[in-house]
Amino acid sequence: MKKQSGFTLIELMIVVAIVAILAAVALPAYQNYTKKAKMTELVAATGAAKTAVEVCVQTKGVSSCAAGTAGTGIPGAAPSPAVSTGVELTGSGGGTSTSYTLTATVKDATTLSPLPANDSYRLTGTVATDGKVTWQTSCAGASNVNDYCPK
Repeated sequence: MKKQSGFTLIELMIVVAIVAILAAVALPAYQNYTKKAKMTELVAATGAAKTAVEVCVQTKGVSSCAAGTAGTGIPGAAPSPAVSTGVELTGSGGGTSTSYTLTATVKDATTLSPLPANDSYRLTGTVATDGKVTWQTSCAGASNVNDYCPK
């Protein structure tokens, strides 16, 4: 008589259960990881405008650097062309104000999947008397947006 070789049904079921548990733990962590990676596109969209604010304030002063002023590179309230597909960039502040707000918003959730439409990354800059701009970040949108918002 030949000796049976191979796995029993219970051994296979245990392996399947272990794999299922690992997948249940890993998938949510991976989904936030991919959202964080896509959120960097919103951060990149604000990069050039952030630099434009800092350079303008240092060279011309806040009063000459209102958002949307031609030649400053600082976006205004009307959405500017996106740095990356699916992102809309707007700005406000400067002029008589000593603060700036730059907001990058997801407008095409298909291109920036898995980020939902209207998730946004906001930079709020405050200009000190010496011309130094201090930036604060925040995110808005989905209920769990702070799980993947860059700090």
